[in-house]
Amino acid sequence: MPTDTCIGVLTSGGDCPGLNAAIRGLGKAALDHYNMSVIGFRDGFRGLVQDRTLRITSDQLSGILTDGGTILGTSRDKPHKMPIGDRTEDMTDVIVENYHRHGLEAVVCIGGGGTQKNAMRLVEAGLNVVTLPKTIDNDIAETDVSFGFDTALQIATEAIDRLHSTATSHHRVIVVELMGHRAGWLALGAGIAGGADVILIPEIPYDPNLVTKAIKRRARRGHRFSIVAVAEGAVTIEQQQQIDTLLQEKKDAQEKDEKKAASDALKKFHEDHVDHTLLLTGQLEESTGMESRLTILGHLQRGGTPSAADRLLATKLGTACARLLADRKYGYMVASQGDSTAAVPLEKVAGNKKLVPTDHPWVEAARRVGTCMGDE
Repeated sequence: MPTDTCIGVLTSGGDCPGLNAAIRGLGKAALDHYNMSVIGFRDGFRGLVQDRTLRITSDQLSGILTDGGTILGTSRDKPHKMPIGDRTEDMTDVIVENYHRHGLEAVVCIGGGGTQKNAMRLVEAGLNVVTLPKTIDNDIAETDVSFGFDTALQIATEAIDRLHSTATSHHRVIVVELMGHRAGWLALGAGIAGGADVILIPEIPYDPNLVTKAIKRRARRGHRFSIVAVAEGAVTIEQQQQIDTLLQEKKDAQEKDEKKAASDALKKFHEDHVDHTLLLTGQLEESTGMESRLTILGHLQRGGTPSAADRLLATKLGTACARLLADRKYGYMVASQGDSTAAVPLEKVAGNKKLVPTDHPWVEAARRVGTCMGDE
């Protein structure tokens, strides 16, 4: 490419291991192999609005492969709904202006599901955009895996391993809450790898009574402890019925006020649902008669040094992204498919989630080793 070709890059949404590896892969390939120049925008889309930049050079990329987090910083700000002082503004036009002022050929947006949607909005605004998929939730559509997931899976599995010691020593029920609002990949994978006795994920609504029966059945067999791995978005069968009702009300609403009321009701449900694992822990202690304790891993799951698998994946995707830019192919997400990569049209990704199929091999494997999924 001409040496005056300049691309922008930003990281958006929650941080996760592998972001720096992706920036490095993209940056080194763009700088050294394709003769591009690279501008980083700080703190996600907000940096693109406020024109806060970092010129990416070999010096910035040196030594960051093994670092967690992102040298660019990140935020959850959305181009079309950005807090500015005490108000929320659509800053898309400002982003377009800054994009052209820097003479960018394209901008690379590295992020999860929300970032893919926001990137699509920039495409619709006329910008050249390519995205990379990152999230510990592993729920981005059209890619086999997202970088950040493998590291989080290892951290969560190790945490469950360690909790086994306390559970067995004190004859307790240990409930472990893992990240995953709508997708249960992390809880499912870590639960299987860590030998959890019960795994509860959003895709399979559960019956608390069946969970109690499973724990009591273990106790009768002489197992005086149980590990319960729960995704933060897991719901009971009754709660899922409530959600379905609210979603149908929102879909059927004809007036703007009716839609808002249904949306507010859904929002309140999810706000009230935050403490569901604490309530579940109390219910299990009362119903089983066994001392029960809750551990919430929280942000611990997405911090620290990326695993070898995530470094490899992020580098593979980052360098493939540079190749896509060199070929002037825009409006795509660089996906991991098998051992290779694929350019997936962004419209196929934005707004879609990759959820755990109820007949997924991981689910079947969990059931066959006797893990209770809360539904049978």
